[in-house]
Amino acid sequence: MPAALLILLVMVAVVAGLNPNRAEFSWFLKLRRPAWLSFERWIPLIWITIYACFYASALLAWRSGNSLALQGGYLLLLVLVQSYTWLICRTRRLANGTRVGFAGWAWGVALALIVLDSSRSAALLLLPYLLWSPVGTVVTWQMQRLNR
Repeated sequence: MPAALLILLVMVAVVAGLNPNRAEFSWFLKLRRPAWLSFERWIPLIWITIYACFYASALLAWRSGNSLALQGGYLLLLVLVQSYTWLICRTRRLANGTRVGFAGWAWGVALALIVLDSSRSAALLLLPYLLWSPVGTVVTWQMQRLNR
């Protein structure tokens, strides 16, 4: 049980620490988005689901081997994922989001392959992120073109 609580507390701390402030996020919300992005209201629910899967995956990975190095891999993935909006808002450069979005996806693929050896379930729980991340990266890339 202590591992479950510690993983959750670290996740909450990273999410809280890498959240843009209200003024920065307000700028982001005013940007033009692709016309095909009709499901934007569902994005917060999608991310809540992805973070729940991250949590379950990290916990299963811990239970399968108690590896601190592997948990460090989850921490890196979480930092990359959470820094996407924070970095865009802080620098006001969508290109930074495209780069960190791709880096997060690439690390997510690597982590899933590493975790697959010890816990197939933990690796499968990374799939929602691995499927969603390219969508977010494409949206950001298109937003770059719309907001020049």
